[in-house]
Amino acid sequence: MRKRITLFFVTCSTIFLSGCDAFEYHPYDGKISGERNVNAKNIARIEEACKGKETIRFAFFGDTQRWYDETEDFVKALNKRDDIDFAIHGGDISDFGLTNEFIWMRDIMNKLKVPYVALLGNHDCLANGETIYRKIFGAENFSFLAGNVKFVCLNTNALEYDYSRPVPDFKFIEEQINEELEGHEKTVVAMHVRPYSMEFNDNVARVFQHYINFFKGLQFCLNAHDHHIKIDDLFGDGIIYYGTANIAKRKYLLFTIKPNDEYEYEVVEF
Repeated sequence: MRKRITLFFVTCSTIFLSGCDAFEYHPYDGKISGERNVNAKNIARIEEACKGKETIRFAFFGDTQRWYDETEDFVKALNKRDDIDFAIHGGDISDFGLTNEFIWMRDIMNKLKVPYVALLGNHDCLANGETIYRKIFGAENFSFLAGNVKFVCLNTNALEYDYSRPVPDFKFIEEQINEELEGHEKTVVAMHVRPYSMEFNDNVARVFQHYINFFKGLQFCLNAHDHHIKIDDLFGDGIIYYGTANIAKRKYLLFTIKPNDEYEYEVVEF
């Protein structure tokens, strides 16, 4: 069983313990060991491996915060398969935004045989979490092309910024809509928090949905955060939102995107 983090808060001071590497001595510590820029490196692998493919299959999982053993079991289960092109982590890599949480989870997910990318979750924004996320994984908004499908991955954790920043970032979304990529025929939009969740800015929920409908061949949307499988036509416009369970429930979503605007999904237990 992996050591868990315990925090002790005292007024205007921090307790320092010596001889215990697992103790996170300060919530704003930013010392990073090991691999950085994980998303960019794995996006290059995904795009190369999926080049020219008309059918792609990927796993979508999320909310691994504090469930290290279950995440290790997920990795082992996925590694037994030989039919998956890549995996997407829907966010909440950490629980408290602490450096070691990101490092531990990165090291577990790096054991995946297939490349993966990780989104920013609301828990990942706590303390110095966004800075740590950026150093280890990369930008909070990013995209990549897998076969003929463009995946647009967004930060939608508006509440964590007290609405002081444009979250979601419509400028980024517009740039992605207008970007012309050779072979791009379909789009999937992924986020941690779906519209009408507490952390999403409800004032722009319908504007958000209006914008993303301009994406070429929009297939469906993905989200984590809710800790349960949730499948909804959220706006009644035919665009389905697929929400994955937290990893503690030992479930993930498996999607197969086929030619001719067809796709299949499966809830997989491990």
